[in-house]
Amino acid sequence: MLASLSRAARRRALVLPAALLVLCGALAWWLYPYGAPSPSGSVTFSTGVPTGVYQRYGRLLQQALAQDLPEVSIALEDSEGSQQNLARVATGEADFTIATADAVAQYQRDRLPGFERLRSCARLYDDYVQLAVRKGSSVRSVKDLRGLRVGVGQDGSGVRLIADRVLAAAGLTPDRDVVPVSAGIDTMPVLLEQDRLDAFFWSGGLPTQAMQTLSERFPIRLLPLDADLVDGFHDVGESTRHYRSALIPADTYAKAQDGQSVETLAVANLLVTTVDADEDLVEGFTRTVIRSRDGIGRQVHPAQLVDLRTAVYTDPLQLHDGARRYYRSVKP
Repeated sequence: MLASLSRAARRRALVLPAALLVLCGALAWWLYPYGAPSPSGSVTFSTGVPTGVYQRYGRLLQQALAQDLPEVSIALEDSEGSQQNLARVATGEADFTIATADAVAQYQRDRLPGFERLRSCARLYDDYVQLAVRKGSSVRSVKDLRGLRVGVGQDGSGVRLIADRVLAAAGLTPDRDVVPVSAGIDTMPVLLEQDRLDAFFWSGGLPTQAMQTLSERFPIRLLPLDADLVDGFHDVGESTRHYRSALIPADTYAKAQDGQSVETLAVANLLVTTVDADEDLVEGFTRTVIRSRDGIGRQVHPAQLVDLRTAVYTDPLQLHDGARRYYRSVKP
């Protein structure tokens, strides 16, 4: 009898602590239902020129992030483009940005301030080089731009970087053989309409709204960057390895292309931050970029090409540890 009571007492002694553990666990889950606290604070996202894809994408991503990371305040800042974006992030003026892979490679090659701190969260969509002239123009190739007024993008843009390289590949010295006009996609279409430009370069996702709007109200034509030019282009410098031959589909700017696809170059865009960025914040940013693809893509078509399977290929930048953690969490 005494032995039986003793065993019962021992069972009660074991059951009580176990019940307390379950209760504490339930209480902890109720108090912290989502595990670790959500990232918080303020960050700056450097985008691009008004009406450009970077700015439109950044604005919609800001809205998606406000839902997914409600404790993070995100300020958008316009910029001239990739080169200025990289300088801002690398030197601490901004926390996140978008930049083309060729601009990143050049920034690293020049060993500009903070180049070693740069990291990537994701490969996004590709930019396509678009070279527009008036439809009745006699210009048929890049070589024909000699002596003409050419919009080459703003000084801090990726457009300027690639425009100079395309001109050089065609045997033209950008500051001597053409009249370079520093302007962005927000102003170049109007300058072409007003006959203050003979041609302009743009590098952006397809379609770019400003280019599409121009093509619908004013007769323009896109010049091809053919295979011979591409071969010469790759002789310009090591960082040109980030470009690939591509086609602008015939229906991208229907009135400007007359049912014809256009040969060109494409280069990947990367979502960029620094090695010092908080891992939880970067993980959350990366998750939202992937999850918001379809929603953003309905308004900014290039975003439809953001793909989990290719997002990890961010050469020439290493993945940030926070981004790597996200990709591992969703790995099949």
